[in-house]
Amino acid sequence: MTIVLAKLGSPEQVGQFALGLAIAAPVFMFATLRLRDVQATDAKQEYQFGDYFALRLTTTVIAFVVVAFIAFLSGYHMQMILIILATAASKSAEAVSDALYGLFMQHERLDRIAKSMIMKGPLQLAGLGFVFYFTGSIFWAVIAISLARLSILLTYDLRNAIKSLNPGFSPSGLLPKNMPRPRWNAATMKKLVMLTLPLGVVTMLISFNTNIPRYFIDGYLGAYALGIFAAIASFQKVAPTVVQALGRSASPRLAKYYGAGNVKAFRRLTLQLIGIGGLLAGGGVTVALLFGRQILILFYGPEYAMPGLFALLMLAAGIDYIATMFLFVITSARYFRIQLPLHLLTASTVALAGFLLIPSFGLKGAALSLIVGNLVRASGGMTIAWHAHRALHRQVKESKVQATMETSINQI
Repeated sequence: MTIVLAKLGSPEQVGQFALGLAIAAPVFMFATLRLRDVQATDAKQEYQFGDYFALRLTTTVIAFVVVAFIAFLSGYHMQMILIILATAASKSAEAVSDALYGLFMQHERLDRIAKSMIMKGPLQLAGLGFVFYFTGSIFWAVIAISLARLSILLTYDLRNAIKSLNPGFSPSGLLPKNMPRPRWNAATMKKLVMLTLPLGVVTMLISFNTNIPRYFIDGYLGAYALGIFAAIASFQKVAPTVVQALGRSASPRLAKYYGAGNVKAFRRLTLQLIGIGGLLAGGGVTVALLFGRQILILFYGPEYAMPGLFALLMLAAGIDYIATMFLFVITSARYFRIQLPLHLLTASTVALAGFLLIPSFGLKGAALSLIVGNLVRASGGMTIAWHAHRALHRQVKESKVQATMETSINQI
């Protein structure tokens, strides 16, 4: 989508698109409360799908209102406000689909998520490109994205949610027994909020970390520079699609291994995930160093050809891939609350680095601030994952000792 906007529009318009996402994304990331991952790792079935769905609908409405509030108080011109609101609408449709994805993950039906994304991606791209070509408006282009997401939600995602809730169900004119409806239970929702609130803050901070340099760029350097930065940084989003897919595929299995006390299987799968993250990181940096200028000119044009910035951004992204894999591991081990101080530290580091580096080093300073912040996050994630592994090993060892003692007592 960024490539289409860069080819058909100007860097300023790419900057408007990026700014709309930078404002709306952190709010909606917080509103998700990471419910999809919590649901997928809910191996003991502590909550029903309706509980997760009710909370997701509630937080989505609140998120839209908050983004609208920010947009009208931001001081931006009306065109930018409309772009922000349209972005919030697209994020709302995405949030509801995400709730259904959690259901698919819990049943280990990743194929349904994959097919949904396969249909949604080209439809969004076609809608954005077609509308922007004929209108030249970022607002209407984002509205097209919203409609694409809504259409997949109401057709494919909803139909498969019904199938997941009703195994063996086939359409026969009768309504299925279980429909994907919210379960409005105040006590349960409150309990679920208390469980997931730290994860919501963590997810917001992750999105915020990515967008902090963009706020500084918009303030110090303007929309044109933000458009250049956002276009080059969009290549960071390629590998995370693989990282997120692998991490979310492995999360239910990791949770089962951890809950069952299978130390070797948990460690093996953890190392496999980290290894894949490292390979993706190395590949991205290598490609940027060898072919960075050619890639940027091919996809965007000569004015975007900044290979040094490209290499730094891919290095920041590579560290982020590894940190994200650690995040999946510690979430599967149900280490929720410890993630909040880690990501507060990361956000503070990125903000401080951006404040110090961007005025002096420009766009490269923004990339350096991301590198520093991601190093903090990866180091912290590795430490927590090591602690989770040691705790599991100690728990299993104590259980064996206790079982041996009980056997001895029974023999006596």
